[in-house]
Amino acid sequence: MNDAPVPAAPDTGPRRPGDAALTALGLGPAPLSPADASPHSFPDGGAWRTEVPSVEGPEALGVVLEESDRLGVPVHRVSQGSGVWMLTDAEITEMVAVCTERDVELCLFTGPRGTWDTGASVRTDSGGAGLRSRGHDALAGCVEDALRATGLGVRCLLVADEGVLWTLHRLREEGRLPADTTFKVSALIGPVNPASYAVFERLGADSVNIPSDLTLAQFTEIRRVSRAPMDLYIEAPDDLGGYVRMYEVAELIRRGAPLYLKFGLSKAPGIYPYGRHMRDAALATARERVRRGRLALDLLARHGADGGMSPLGSRLPGPLNRFDTSS
Repeated sequence: MNDAPVPAAPDTGPRRPGDAALTALGLGPAPLSPADASPHSFPDGGAWRTEVPSVEGPEALGVVLEESDRLGVPVHRVSQGSGVWMLTDAEITEMVAVCTERDVELCLFTGPRGTWDTGASVRTDSGGAGLRSRGHDALAGCVEDALRATGLGVRCLLVADEGVLWTLHRLREEGRLPADTTFKVSALIGPVNPASYAVFERLGADSVNIPSDLTLAQFTEIRRVSRAPMDLYIEAPDDLGGYVRMYEVAELIRRGAPLYLKFGLSKAPGIYPYGRHMRDAALATARERVRRGRLALDLLARHGADGGMSPLGSRLPGPLNRFDTSS
C-alpha cells in the first residue's frame, strides 16, 4: 500500500464563469494578464471589504444586522445617504453604539448639498454643480455636521464636494477632527480617470466611490497611480445607472483591490432625505440589499474567488498620498 501523499492540484486561481463548458466548445476565455491585477491591498492584507449603503437610521441598521446574521453576510461598513442633519443626537448615538458593539464602521453623509439647495442650475439639463455645496454657508453646514457627528462618536464621513473634503482633511490634520476619522467620496462626484482619482486621494479621501460604469481596463489604469481604496456599487441604484455587475465581482476585486463591494439596489424608490413617511420602503430595501450581498458572495464562492476578505472590524486605509496642508 502506498501511503505517499497525493500531490495537491496546482492553484490556477479563481475560475472564470463558464470556463470549462466554453473551453470544451473551443470558446475558451480570454487570458488574464498579471499586469492587470492590482498590486495593492488593505493594510490588513485583505483585498476586499463589504458595505451596505442607504442605512438611514437605527431601525434600518437593526434590519441590516439581523439579515446579516440570518444570511451569513459579513458587513464591514454601513453608510447613510440623507445626512447627519437628518438624524437626532439620540439616533446617531444609538447607531454608534450598535456599530461599535458589532465592530461595523458607521459612515454618515455631510450636508447640505446642491441638489436640495435653492439654486436653479441643478434642475437644468446640465445638472449644474450637482451635489456640491453652494456658497460659504453650505460649506459651513458640512463642517458643522462633521464636528457634531465626530463628537458623537462617528468616525467615517461621506462627502460630495472637493472643497468640503479638503477642508475636513485640514481640520483632521490640525486635530480639530479626530485623527482616525476617515472620509469617503460619494459616487455622485466620483472620478472617472486616473488623474482625478489621484487628486481626490491627495485632497484627503480615504475611499473613493467610482461610478459603476467604468470598464475593467479603467480600474487597472486607476490602480497604476493610486492605492486609495475604491468603493463600487456591484448593483447601482437607478439614478446611478442601475448597473448589475455581480458576475464581474471576482475580476473587479482582482483589478480594483483594495475594494469595498457596495450592495446597492436597482428598481427601488429613492429615499433621500429619509423620514418615517418612507419607513416601509427603507426597511424593505435595507433587507434586500443584504440579500443582494449574499448573492454576490455566493458567486465569488462558486468561482473559487471568495478568499482575500479583510477581517471584520478592520476600517483604516493605510498610508496614502496627500497634498501639503501647511501652505
